[in-house]
Amino acid sequence: MKATWEKIEKNLGVLEVEVEVERVTAALDKAFNKVVKKANVPGFRKGKVPRAIFESRFGVESLYQDAIDILLPEAYGEAIDETDIFPVDRPEVDVEQFAKGQPFIFKAKVTVKPEVKLGEYKGLEVPVQKAEVTEEELTAELTRLQERHAELVVIEDEVAANGDITVIDFDGSVDGVPFEGGQAERHSLELGSNSFIPGFEEQVIGMGVGDLKDIEVTFPETYHAENLAGKVAVFKVKLHEIKRKQLPALDDEFAKDVSEFDTLEEYKADLKQQLESRKQDELKGVRENAVVDKASENAEIEIPESMIESEVQNMVRDFDNRLRQQGMNMDMFLSFSGQTREDLQTQMKGDAEKRVRNNLVLEVIAKTENIEVSEEEITQELATMAEAYKRTPEEIRSILTANGSIGSLNEDISLRKTIEFLVANSKEVEAVEEAAAEVSAE
Repeated sequence: MKATWEKIEKNLGVLEVEVEVERVTAALDKAFNKVVKKANVPGFRKGKVPRAIFESRFGVESLYQDAIDILLPEAYGEAIDETDIFPVDRPEVDVEQFAKGQPFIFKAKVTVKPEVKLGEYKGLEVPVQKAEVTEEELTAELTRLQERHAELVVIEDEVAANGDITVIDFDGSVDGVPFEGGQAERHSLELGSNSFIPGFEEQVIGMGVGDLKDIEVTFPETYHAENLAGKVAVFKVKLHEIKRKQLPALDDEFAKDVSEFDTLEEYKADLKQQLESRKQDELKGVRENAVVDKASENAEIEIPESMIESEVQNMVRDFDNRLRQQGMNMDMFLSFSGQTREDLQTQMKGDAEKRVRNNLVLEVIAKTENIEVSEEEITQELATMAEAYKRTPEEIRSILTANGSIGSLNEDISLRKTIEFLVANSKEVEAVEEAAAEVSAE
């Protein structure tokens, strides 16, 4: 087989392939064995028609498309390997010649992974940030813990306030006509959660137990249900119950209830250490992102639109999986948020482009710096995954191999090592804000 690659513009080129006659003949044989099982020829049972009679009756050309379908994918794959290109989208294939006794010739217009011209990526400057925990941050964390351990108390003689959990009936209509999903009884709604149509929860605030109220809202123009988008709806609402969080007192008893410490002061000291450790991890991530972003900004690269679109789809799938883990799905999310899938994809596009760009740059840096992944590192990663999923490393390796994901594991480790390399070769500098403050003080 012969294969040649010619770049025509940016990340687009033409792959020209010529496959030898012997393989064309073999593909026609396979096509015949497939087609003959369904061929109806008087005097012969299905699958028993001689090749010569089949071709005289239907013509050898009737086998061409099946033979091309058999031969093209394997020839295309071999041509990619031979020319050492990396396609990132489906090719546009043009069959130039296919006939019995002749070579198979086709051209494929292919979008390939873009070339990356690296800029500066060593010695990049990142601002120094200290993992200090302020009293305000400690107080906020204690308040969050109070809310987590709060009791819900039924309120009888007060009106609903922001943050309360209300139990309501509602019956919605547009132009006096009820619509699907607009009715519910004894529905729990946390005011301020923004889980209902904009403007609804604000109008429940101030209602008392037993109150009836007509609440008027306007559906967003981008609402997922086109028949409701932009429409004014009226909900007849009855409030049955108000529940309010009662925070526990911040004292030694609270510390005993939520930790192994006997006093609040001991618990606060330990909590501060936890927050500092968490902030150190966060700042580590901030520094990693900073050096990767700078290395990426310094590089020259033109990203094919198909790579960005592919990454958007990956991000949507990941988001959908996270929603399902939380007991939701994409349709529910879009309904609550008043968005369409296209809206969500548009929002993700910028991050998708950045993610593709950064990964491409990191990949080239890894190659330039000869950053490789050892079998020992793969074994360690498998052991970590096995512990997390309560399986053996051998089982995890088998699953990844069967899914074709073992290569992705190698890539993930390589990217992580490359980021560590960039951080190790970066320079910490004083934050601009701090420097400016010192100059001002002088």
